[in-house]
Amino acid sequence: MKKFLGIFLCFMFVISGCGSNDDTEDKTTDKEEKEEEREELTSLAQFQETYPDDQPVAIVETDKGKMVIVLFPEYAPKAVENFSTHAKNGYYDGLKFHRVMKDFMVQTGDPLGNGTGGESIWGGTFGTEISYELFHFKGALAMARGQSEDSQGSQFYIVQGSGKQLNYQYDKIIEDKYAEVGGVSSLDGQYTVFGQTIEGLDVLDALASVEVKESATGEMSTPVEDIHIIKITMTTYGEYKAQ
Repeated sequence: MKKFLGIFLCFMFVISGCGSNDDTEDKTTDKEEKEEEREELTSLAQFQETYPDDQPVAIVETDKGKMVIVLFPEYAPKAVENFSTHAKNGYYDGLKFHRVMKDFMVQTGDPLGNGTGGESIWGGTFGTEISYELFHFKGALAMARGQSEDSQGSQFYIVQGSGKQLNYQYDKIIEDKYAEVGGVSSLDGQYTVFGQTIEGLDVLDALASVEVKESATGEMSTPVEDIHIIKITMTTYGEYKAQ
């Protein structure tokens, strides 16, 4: 099996269409260069000892406590802008965690509270931003969407799963981190990861541990008692560390 990053690059090459032989050779060379570059990954953006002072940070206050999440606009600029703007405008304040699945994730961001609502700051929806620098480790923040890759609106989820099983072959540093902290690797390459929880994993576990009942679709994921976002405050890493 090829490495996960290589699989995606190869897939993108296949669907890009056929051109001349020279074009094909150029694309193959580009793919190989990108693959080699990716294989040199020696650190993980989601697990740095420190971040630049101006790195955006979201402080998510919930009924179960506070989570602090660092955001990565350098890898998912639209998702970060969408989330940050909604947060600053109070869009998320008071919304329910409408979908909770222990050992998987908690989902919120829908003003209708049932998983069918919400829109982006631009109106409607926008497309995925898949970065192969960010992964679905436990605590990862990612955009929820429908079947279409262009269906991201306002809803997001935080990975709570701590599974060690890998669905792809990764670079060793990624495999080691999944072995250490867990996550849901099966989601990698499909959904936009744009943040990582750096404080409050115990709060995330508490959110994911509430009693649930069947949703309208028959999934056991609707909290019996509502749990909410109280407020999301946007700040920077420098301001957060200075508190």
